[in-house]
Amino acid sequence: MSDAHKSDLYLVLVTLLAAIGWMLSKEAVLMMPPLMFMAARFLIAGAFLALLALPSLLRLSRDQILRSLGVGFVFGIAMTCWIMGLYHTDSMGEGAFLTSLGVVIVPIIARTVFGEQQPLSTWLAIPIAVAGLALLSLENGFRPDPGQLYFVLAATIFALYFTLNTRAANQRIVVDKQGKTVEKKKVPALPLTAIALLTVGTVTLAESAISERWTHILTNPEPMLYVWVLASALIATAARFLLQTYAQSLSVNSHGVVILVLEPVWVAVFAVAWFGETMTLLQIAGCALIFAALLVNRWNALSRAIKALMKAKNPRQRG
Repeated sequence: MSDAHKSDLYLVLVTLLAAIGWMLSKEAVLMMPPLMFMAARFLIAGAFLALLALPSLLRLSRDQILRSLGVGFVFGIAMTCWIMGLYHTDSMGEGAFLTSLGVVIVPIIARTVFGEQQPLSTWLAIPIAVAGLALLSLENGFRPDPGQLYFVLAATIFALYFTLNTRAANQRIVVDKQGKTVEKKKVPALPLTAIALLTVGTVTLAESAISERWTHILTNPEPMLYVWVLASALIATAARFLLQTYAQSLSVNSHGVVILVLEPVWVAVFAVAWFGETMTLLQIAGCALIFAALLVNRWNALSRAIKALMKAKNPRQRG
C-alpha cells in the first residue's frame, strides 16, 4: 500500500477519534471549567507521548524544537477558542460544521502567508461557505451567539495550525534572508506531537489559572469526571493527534483536507445519537452549504482520488 493510501486510511480513523473527542469533551465541560479541562487533557496526553518519545526528543535540534513549540502555541490558541465554543453552544453538530470552515481557510493561509498558488476551486468555495455561515446565524437575526463566534475563530486558527503542522512534519528546502538555501529537517511525528500537546496544555493551564476558579472541582470532583478526562486525553488527544501528525507526514495538505471533511458529519451523527440533539431546517441547510463548500474547495484532489479508486477496481483501465 502506498504512503498516500495509508495517509487516507489513517485520516479516516482520525475523523472518528475527533468526533468521539467532541462527545467526551462535552461531557467533561458539564462538570468542570472548560480551560481547566483542556489543560488536564493535553498535559496528560502530552506527558504520555513524551515518555514514549524521550529518546527521539533528546535528538531534536534547536530549530526542530522551536518549530514544534510554534505549532503547539498556535494549536493552543485554536483549542482555547474551540473549547469555549463547545462550552457555550447548544448544538455540537452546528459547531462541528462551523469549525470545519478551517478546511476552506487552509489554502488561503497557504497562499497569503507562504505564497503557495491555489486553484480556482478554492475561490469558488469561499462564497458558498459564507452563505452557509449566514444561514446558521439567521436563527439569531444576524446576531451570532458566542459559541458560533468562538467556533469560527477556532476554524481560522486551526487552518494556520494545520498548515504549520504539515510543514513541520515534512522535510523541505527554504531560502533564508541572505538568499541561501537551507534544509529544514522534518520533525518526527511522535516528538512533534508530544511537544505540541504539552504546549497546548501549558497555554490553557495559564489561561485557566487567570480566568477560572478551581476550588470546587479540586475539592469535590464527580467520579465520572476522571473517566471523561482520561478517555479524552488518551483516545481523543494522544492517539488522535499522533495519528494525524503521522498521516500528514505521509501526504500533502489537499489529501488531508479532503478526508477531514468527514469529521463534522460524524459529530452531527454522534450528537443526535448521544445527546439527542436536533437541528432546524435552516441550520441543516447551512451545514449542507458548508459541506458543499468543503467539497468544491478540494474538488480536484477529490476527483483524482475517485478516478484512482475506480482505476484500481477496474484493471482494464490500467493499460
